[in-house]
Amino acid sequence: MEERLNALNIALKNESNEREFYLKNAERTLNPLGKAMFTQIADEELEHYERLKELHDRWSKEGKWPETLPLKVKKTSVKNVLNNVIKAVSQMPEGDDDDRKALQTAIEFEARGATFYARLRDQVSDPREKAFFDLLASIEQEHYSSLKDTEQYLTNPAAWYQEKERSGLDGA
Repeated sequence: MEERLNALNIALKNESNEREFYLKNAERTLNPLGKAMFTQIADEELEHYERLKELHDRWSKEGKWPETLPLKVKKTSVKNVLNNVIKAVSQMPEGDDDDRKALQTAIEFEARGATFYARLRDQVSDPREKAFFDLLASIEQEHYSSLKDTEQYLTNPAAWYQEKERSGLDGA
């Protein structure tokens, strides 16, 4: 049990640090896409933190995985951010070097988070624990994918459109 509580402490620290990073970059960037993406993920990281904190407190008190704790975490809606912003903004400004660095850091955060929660999922046998950590791993993976899409869009919009629209170069 002590090992898993330590893992939850690490997860709490990571979620908190990541949220601060996202909020700082949402405020800093002038790019509407970066602002929307960072704000959405910051909100989701706050929810993860709150659920993990609730779990940690109950688990510490009860000495076991809580029987009655509602550990529902909302599914992510981050994949909609990119498309919604692109539709709303007629001319997207290019991302600057700070935006690109922030995206690369965020991508690394989310990759590590997905791996961390997947490892926790794979180390437990309780189906409720497995399902909870699997959901967190899949949300972090979705954040990762959306951030990679955002990075591609800001770096090479033409390639992004070509891939997303599946336009063929063979005239088909």
